[in-house]
Amino acid sequence: MRAPLPHLLTFTVLLGGLSCSHREDADPMDWYTDVTAASGLDFVHFNGMSGELYFSEIVGAGAALFDADGDGDLDAYLVQGAMLGPGKTIADALLPPHDPGALHDRLFRNLWAESGELAFEDVTAGSGLEGATGYGMGVAVGDVNNDGHADLYLTNAGPNQLWISTGDRTFRRSEENPEVADPRWSTSAAFLDFDRDGWLDLYVANYVRYRPENHKGCLDSAGAPEYCGPHSFPPETDRLFRNTGNGRFEDVTESSGIGAEAGSGLGVVTGDFDGDGWVDIYVGNDLMRNLLWINQGDGTFRNEGLMSGTAVGALGKAEATMGVDAGDLDNDGDLDLFMTHLDGETNTLYLNAGDGLFLDHTARLGLAEASRPATGFGTGMIDVDNDGWLDIVAVNGAVKGLPSQKRAGEVLPLRQSNQLFVNGGASSFSDQSLRIPAFAQADVSRGLAAGDLDNDGDLDLLLTHNAAPAQLLRNDIGHNRPWIGFDLVGGARRVPQGTELRLRQGSIELLRRGGTDSSYCSARDPRVVLGLASLDLPASAQLEVEVRWENGRRETFRDLQTGRYHPLKEGTGAAVEADR
Repeated sequence: MRAPLPHLLTFTVLLGGLSCSHREDADPMDWYTDVTAASGLDFVHFNGMSGELYFSEIVGAGAALFDADGDGDLDAYLVQGAMLGPGKTIADALLPPHDPGALHDRLFRNLWAESGELAFEDVTAGSGLEGATGYGMGVAVGDVNNDGHADLYLTNAGPNQLWISTGDRTFRRSEENPEVADPRWSTSAAFLDFDRDGWLDLYVANYVRYRPENHKGCLDSAGAPEYCGPHSFPPETDRLFRNTGNGRFEDVTESSGIGAEAGSGLGVVTGDFDGDGWVDIYVGNDLMRNLLWINQGDGTFRNEGLMSGTAVGALGKAEATMGVDAGDLDNDGDLDLFMTHLDGETNTLYLNAGDGLFLDHTARLGLAEASRPATGFGTGMIDVDNDGWLDIVAVNGAVKGLPSQKRAGEVLPLRQSNQLFVNGGASSFSDQSLRIPAFAQADVSRGLAAGDLDNDGDLDLLLTHNAAPAQLLRNDIGHNRPWIGFDLVGGARRVPQGTELRLRQGSIELLRRGGTDSSYCSARDPRVVLGLASLDLPASAQLEVEVRWENGRRETFRDLQTGRYHPLKEGTGAAVEADR
């Protein structure tokens, strides 16, 4: 039960006579409505806790929004846990599962395309995904065999799983790729085409060398039993798998240089952070230096975390990074980085100064003190109100027992409220969490996936909560403002990755990143939505967009109307020869 607490495809839009105005407050006050029950999204996470304080029971799990059946709307995938511990059974669970007979991941079909209502039905049975069992952590979405259908990579505290879509709402577990079934404790993963050969490769973040079998007892400052942290166990190395064609993978962790660094990886996001046209990888580590893997264009990567200014915070200290996202928060045409951290620390915003050099602007932009009391996990740079400036959503939940909840006898005393930071137009952010009443409720929040579930041009939110029901929040502000959306098809692949979106006019350049990776253990809507409310546009505006596909190819598409999604396919636009 919840309780209230206090509180890279480059796409360029060229417009004539564009100007940015100061953002306006929007009414009504409530920007999001909780539609979980009304939509039929009935999922309750099970963490398998039995009182032993197993480390892995507090970390999961994530979710994905993707079009599983090709009908043009987003379906929902929820990652499930399992019973933990040698010899433990469901009878030992302190928080029994909602449905003991269905401890597997769940696929919910969105009925919007056929009914015009935001409603879901559970279609797991018969989909093949009844076999998606294990202690689930996260999910990544990408088309690994270029057949036009989105496939799933599931991370676990144990062997991972690759599930291939058959194109008819069913999936088969890939048996021809045993190398991607990493047996370690994996968390976030991301698909990317790092060698630009037209096939999606796979990056997998691994956490620490922990299993319930090697569990150790940890104590809090008062000497009472408490959950261990990452320093209690050795860190793992992440893994990079190269797609050799048609969804077959080879492990290139060592040859690429990725294996040179170990870390307690929790969050992963990809993007062209140094502007050289090759997709890079940023990894958020828990209480260790973060990694910025810069693509050398020859199949190898170099860690530029320290040199770029993104390995540690402004005080030179490694922090507990959980969720990460990348986007152009200051509208200057390059990718910035935001990440969530442990309570007592602050969340961190690194602004890109150009060429992949970053500065910590967290305190200057008003993001420090408001985040200090919370432990953040899932996060997203989302233009909540479609004004053209990316806002920040962070969902929170502690990892050490909170004293007041312990005294109240709560079984999982980790509940915290969630936060919305509204972008004030590149000058500062303000905590506007009260605009989302559901955020005042206390949960052990973990995953966050953003996407336009009702195809009305604004981003809705799917949240996962540890040992509690998932939550669906409908955006009720963005669709009232001008917008334009893009459904991108790169070559044969239905879900292109490593993409960007730009709007240029005079000194103004807006950048939006395509793809599904970001947040924490979750996958977002692959489509791109651009809010236009702050732009001085006539009602009949026709837009021209420039797309840089993930292989570096650039094209323009013209005469595009606002207020709708446009399918853009690689090879059908006008070629642009000059490099930007």
